[in-house]
Amino acid sequence: MAESVLLNIDNAVEAQLLEFLTQQLGAGLHLVQTAEQARDIIRRGAVKLFLCSLGADTIEFAALLKSIKTISPDTVIILIIPQDTKAPINEILQIGAHFYLHVPSNSAEAAEIIQRAEQHYRILSMDSSEHQDIVPDFPEIIGQTAKMQQLFDMIRLLANDSDSTILIHGESGTGKELVAKAVHNNSPRRHNNFVPINCAAIPEDLLESELFGHIKGSFTGATAHKKGRLHHAEGGTLFLDEIGDMKPLLQAKILRVIQEKEFEPVGSVKSVKIDVRIVAATHRNLEVAIEEGTFREDLYYRLNVVPLLIPALHQRRDDIPLLLDTFAQRFCRSKKRPLFSFAQSTIECLQQYPWPGNVRELENLVQRLSILHTGKIVFPDDLPEKYLLSSSNMAPIPDNSGGYTDFNTQVSEFEDRLILQALMKTGGNKKEAAELLNLKRTTLLEKIKKKQLNKSPSK
Repeated sequence: MAESVLLNIDNAVEAQLLEFLTQQLGAGLHLVQTAEQARDIIRRGAVKLFLCSLGADTIEFAALLKSIKTISPDTVIILIIPQDTKAPINEILQIGAHFYLHVPSNSAEAAEIIQRAEQHYRILSMDSSEHQDIVPDFPEIIGQTAKMQQLFDMIRLLANDSDSTILIHGESGTGKELVAKAVHNNSPRRHNNFVPINCAAIPEDLLESELFGHIKGSFTGATAHKKGRLHHAEGGTLFLDEIGDMKPLLQAKILRVIQEKEFEPVGSVKSVKIDVRIVAATHRNLEVAIEEGTFREDLYYRLNVVPLLIPALHQRRDDIPLLLDTFAQRFCRSKKRPLFSFAQSTIECLQQYPWPGNVRELENLVQRLSILHTGKIVFPDDLPEKYLLSSSNMAPIPDNSGGYTDFNTQVSEFEDRLILQALMKTGGNKKEAAELLNLKRTTLLEKIKKKQLNKSPSK
């Protein structure tokens, strides 16, 4: 079991913090007085955390941290710094620490740093030989919040049932294909192919051939028989990404695959039997698309046997520190760059950003930093300007009661009141309410559903 070491130079760690660390880390915490004692413990076995106060001799102190990294590269170093220190934090951290903790500090701040450091240790040690037998159920899906644990539970249940169709709902960038792969990889179908196809990325006139294949001479350019994606998915899983963009003619053919377990290649009159699980995904509201006449209602209910909702990143902000550390580790390793971590102020800034591009946007940000950032700590000033602007825009403003709220909440509540007032004025007639609000009826329906205003009278 990994242990922790606290180098308490000249009793520099205040008593309250020392008591907290002892409670938090338990019997695995070793309190030592000299650098050599710390090295001895680290040489003897796995050490998760090394906590130490900044020594007076910076050169000697830097040599200590360097030797620890040589002995145990996975050990996470937490530097304990006086609150009133005059030295710039980023310069201090260049010495080699991963995180820092101010003294005096409150227990909430210390608990946050310890938790992040322990997560960072798990990431660093994932490739160590003693951890190679530990394989997460869903290694590509990163998250520890309650919403993600609920998602993991659903994936396990759906993986055990290898035949039911699944419709994955989620905003762009939330990882819908990763979830579909996780269902496949944990199901009895995992020994056969997982075949993805993006219905929005392939032109309509080519999508049918891509899905079902074609026979020679079925159209200009069809010089040979070609098997489609359905053929390749035999016995496995066909993932139809962005199915909301599929045209009605193809929707009817997919419906037949689900109902009859057969299809016809383009240009053929002979049906082909198929054993395949259909997993579809969309970021669109398909119920609105049904009302607009662009999506078949019968296909929707066939697909939506088991709906699976992936939370947007702004709905699980507590996962952002773990995502940042995981992506930093991944990109720094692949690019053979020194690993960097994120200052607490940077994390707080990023937790306020709305993340319209979700996890994909966050991953791209960390990849950019892995190329351009040269320090060991990412501070707010190292971020692109839009992330800083978002932080300042979301600062709380006083309301009439003397409390605090934020701009987005105020706007959302005002919009709710407008919609409800329009429905009351029109007696619940949504078409007239949409005209009163100068909105399309489908837009109003989507807002009513998203805001859960469905208790309003409807016509």
